[in-house]
Amino acid sequence: MTHSEIETADARTVSWGAAERVAGWVGDRRRVPATYDPDQLQGEFEELTARAEELVAESTGLRSASGPARARVTDRAGWVHANIASFQRLLGPHLARFDPARAVASNPVTERLAVPVGAAGRLATGTQIGLVLGWLSTRVLGQYDLLLTEESVEDQDLVYFVGPNVVALEQLNQFDPGEFRLWLALHEVTHRCQFTAIPWMRDYFVTIVEEGIGSLEPDPSRFAEALRRMADEIRAGRNPLRENGALGLVVTPEQLEGIQRIQALMSLLEGHGDVTMDRAGAGAIPSAAHFAEVLRQRRKQVRGPARLLQQLIGLEAKLRQYEEGERFIAAVEGSGGPELLDVAWRGPEWLPTLGEIRDPGRWISRVGTTPALSG
Repeated sequence: MTHSEIETADARTVSWGAAERVAGWVGDRRRVPATYDPDQLQGEFEELTARAEELVAESTGLRSASGPARARVTDRAGWVHANIASFQRLLGPHLARFDPARAVASNPVTERLAVPVGAAGRLATGTQIGLVLGWLSTRVLGQYDLLLTEESVEDQDLVYFVGPNVVALEQLNQFDPGEFRLWLALHEVTHRCQFTAIPWMRDYFVTIVEEGIGSLEPDPSRFAEALRRMADEIRAGRNPLRENGALGLVVTPEQLEGIQRIQALMSLLEGHGDVTMDRAGAGAIPSAAHFAEVLRQRRKQVRGPARLLQQLIGLEAKLRQYEEGERFIAAVEGSGGPELLDVAWRGPEWLPTLGEIRDPGRWISRVGTTPALSG
């Protein structure tokens, strides 16, 4: 599929303009602190990100092969714009399969409805995406994601900080700004090091994400099955959205296996990020434990419609990745020290499965008896 064909399929399926407008409206409903100064914050995060990179390198031995980390302070609208641009690049090649107009146009009776149905579908999808991104834009503090790309090459490989949210959280909890901002920078820089200092990690991550998206096929019959499964889970007293959000209810077992492979990797990376953040900043950030506890409670305090939204989009599953990843790393290092954990960075075949993340002893047994450990 050519670039122009991707853009055409993209436009037929999602109104990205509507998504950005709706997200902007949602984000604007949350007040920006009066003391927020983006230029001053940009200068501070540039210095703190450079310092964080050195602390992470000293703690983990990981040094980026892509040059120094670069910080960018953005507002909520800027964060939304960057994520929408990434969604378009990532999803574009796959969206033609979800073209609603193609289905109705194949039937002479419904052919005349193709344009209005397609327009309504694009707007509805864009609005839904905008509501999710808008809500997230009021909560996210920082982000490094190699899938998060701007239009120009020089604006890629950035460590983002959402300035209004950082300042608002500091003021609400009376955090020391210098400590808290360094603490945030440590987490995001660790993620960048994972992808730029481990030679195979970037390509592997992109591959499994693209394979996961590419395996999804529109199958209306699966929605009926999903409703049945949801009812069964509720009757059994279980939350049907707990593990994988709404997506987990409509995918096939084979597709779920791909999703779990992504979940396992993200649990490892998020857990490693949290452990490194606390370890690398131990001497420089006396309040680190307090910051971690406040953010942990912040995640649990989401209630009502916002809690349902977290479940639907799988965000609660993502939040558990931090906890499961930390427990995995603690168990591995307790068994064989940081050297045993380093085995996971040797290649994709050494990565833990989701089952091994949740039962670290299985991974330790699998890799701990191999000759590679002493190689």
